[in-house]
Amino acid sequence: MNKNIKLAVAGAVLALSASANAGIIIPAGEWTMDINGNVNAFANVTKGKGTDTTAAAVGGLATASQTHEDQAQGINTGLLPSWLGFTGTTRQNDLDVSFTISMQPNVSDNFSHGDAKTPLNRQAFVTFGDKSWGSVKLGKDIGIFASDAILNDMTLLGVGAGAATSGAATTLGGIGTGYIYAAWKGQIAYTTPNFNGFQATVGITNPNQGQGNSVAAHSGSAPETTTALYQDRFGIEGKASYAFSGDVASGKLWVSGASYDVTYSTAGASYTATVADVGLNVNSGNLGLTGYYYSGEGVGTTVMGNLAHTSGVKRDSDGGYAQVTYVLPTKTKLGLAYGTSNLDRANTGDTGVISKNERITLGLYHPLTKHLNLVAEYNDIESRVHTGAKGESQSGSLGAILFF
Repeated sequence: MNKNIKLAVAGAVLALSASANAGIIIPAGEWTMDINGNVNAFANVTKGKGTDTTAAAVGGLATASQTHEDQAQGINTGLLPSWLGFTGTTRQNDLDVSFTISMQPNVSDNFSHGDAKTPLNRQAFVTFGDKSWGSVKLGKDIGIFASDAILNDMTLLGVGAGAATSGAATTLGGIGTGYIYAAWKGQIAYTTPNFNGFQATVGITNPNQGQGNSVAAHSGSAPETTTALYQDRFGIEGKASYAFSGDVASGKLWVSGASYDVTYSTAGASYTATVADVGLNVNSGNLGLTGYYYSGEGVGTTVMGNLAHTSGVKRDSDGGYAQVTYVLPTKTKLGLAYGTSNLDRANTGDTGVISKNERITLGLYHPLTKHLNLVAEYNDIESRVHTGAKGESQSGSLGAILFF
């Protein structure tokens, strides 16, 4: 895992120290190798409420009950996939140089032979720089916009939404019920030095993030075309943060944003999609508080570009989450979170798409050892369409996550 993810994981369970996530360090000549990662698995039981499937068909995340079954069960990885990462660092010619390559297998497979799922490959990047002037990153890593939203989500150690179906690579956590997925993107980015807690990053990303090479399934209930389209501008993403620490409290304040030029038809019609967010995490003693909000035009919901427009008319979207955690005397972290993601209509007749996905999460995260955590979660998900149709589901998850 990269540094940001390791720090977020260390903060997610107060009993874990940063050294617990330092990985396996191996000196190798001029290089220092860090082999790190996690393995996690959860048993999930989800119950759909009612038989309405309208919400799920157009972007809803609630799971309706099936014709013959009122329950869905599965064993799956959680929001954070199982991970195996390799990072090498060295100092050459007054530069700190590093590379990271990782892969993410999962534990869920619905095929009889159990071999259908290939590992994800979410990281392959190089960095170089110096603390005096900053650093440059080239390659594939977590997106800049909304990355802090997911890294501060307590369900990073658990499941969150999307626990119903066995066979998925990961669950959703708070993606689509509080924030847009940061995703894993090809990028070239510059990060400033740390100025007494303040730091900023700006970068260009693959221009087709959220759009793929096609507008299929991104323009409403049906695609306008399945023809591959050229994207003629890089995506632009950036963020700034301020980390603080004192006798009473410590935490982090951040803002981030993104802009994409979206070509959505073979005639070359396009629009500009923009989004921005703000978040705050504060910890005082055993108490932790996190608040987050985002607002965008033409970026859709859940993942960048999903249900973002109708024939080029952009849909506005916003949302956020509030989260409170408390570490009990047993060192068990108790967490309660509420999140919502909202999507407006593009016009008065545009009623057949999702209006809102909401989530309530109650979680218990217990450090059995400094590396191994037991996790229990309850999630209540509700999805509403602009027509008034509604879907609702509740899920319970029990499992463990181990870091090395």
